[in-house]
Amino acid sequence: MLKVTDLRKAYDTVVAVDGVSLEVQRGELFGLLGPNGAGKTTTIRTVLNIIAPDSGTITFDGKRFSPEMWNIIGYLPEERGLYRKSKLVNTILYFASLKGIPARVAKPLADRWLDRFGLKDSGHRKVEELSKGNQQKIQIIISILHSPQLLVLDEPFAGLDPVNQILLKDIFLELRQQNTAVIFSTHQMEQAEKMCDNICLINKGKHVLSGSLRDVKKQYGTNSVRLEYEGDGAFLKRLPFVTRADVYQNYAELELADIQKSGEILSQLDDRLNVRKFEIIEPSLNSIFLHVVGPPPESMETPEPKPAPTAVQRPPMDARVKKEMMYLGLNIVIFFVLAIVTFTRNESNLVLPAIFLAAIGLGIYRVLRAKGRAAAEQKSSGRL
Repeated sequence: MLKVTDLRKAYDTVVAVDGVSLEVQRGELFGLLGPNGAGKTTTIRTVLNIIAPDSGTITFDGKRFSPEMWNIIGYLPEERGLYRKSKLVNTILYFASLKGIPARVAKPLADRWLDRFGLKDSGHRKVEELSKGNQQKIQIIISILHSPQLLVLDEPFAGLDPVNQILLKDIFLELRQQNTAVIFSTHQMEQAEKMCDNICLINKGKHVLSGSLRDVKKQYGTNSVRLEYEGDGAFLKRLPFVTRADVYQNYAELELADIQKSGEILSQLDDRLNVRKFEIIEPSLNSIFLHVVGPPPESMETPEPKPAPTAVQRPPMDARVKKEMMYLGLNIVIFFVLAIVTFTRNESNLVLPAIFLAAIGLGIYRVLRAKGRAAAEQKSSGRL
């Protein structure tokens, strides 16, 4: 289906993709893995001809990319790409028309997928009224509505809760049964481990490892044990025969220099931890990832320059509140001017200052009311 050979893409002095090769067959779930900034998105955009590669070859069923191939490809970008003011159904129908699907055919498909994602009664709502998770669902619907032969998804699980992640996993499995080639890019190793047939791990633009999940795990041996316990497991990293340790609050995965020493390891835990589970396992994909790539993904990104300490950034002020604040400020200024003039001239006529003092009180009330309305609307939209 898709074959990529020696793909390379550079921007000025930064090589984003450096000699990456991969092959994806029909009916396969393929994981393009790597830490943030590894070059996954650039690889995807180059494969889909969104950006041109500097070198390398990309073929679909042995043919070079052509504009007609867009109708057999589904693509979910990592960024939001929806028209915020458009209604959901109209948005889906518009993107369906770009794939050559007439509205009379697309409408029942849109209704079926909206129902599948729990948005059956929301088709008339605008995109901007939805939560980020529900906006992600709409983008997924757009990418699969035309039954693509190749589906490419960049961080598809972003913004989805565990229930909807399971739903998306089921949809992926259904697409595989329909002989669709599915590529999804992620740095969530647990999702990839549960779903992928084959993987390609890249780091800093370079290919690190690839192959079937079973072969990759076999390559890294079975010298690992998994612990579930109660207590402080920080000392596990310092135990004899432990070559690497991923230690969490009540869970640890240890790689041993010699699996025959697992009994000795267990004997040293009795007085220090309340062990609930101890088993010899294949290394997890997350463990392999950390072993091959090095530090956790978060620490591998190039740190951005930290700005000088400033006041906490506040969200932009609602336009109505801003307007009322301006009127209030104007009344306060006028009041103080009149008060100063009145007292410096020893005038006894306090009518004008009293009027503007009353206006200040009314202005404060109007500001508070505008803030209350804005907060209520924001709270309401946050529930969507």
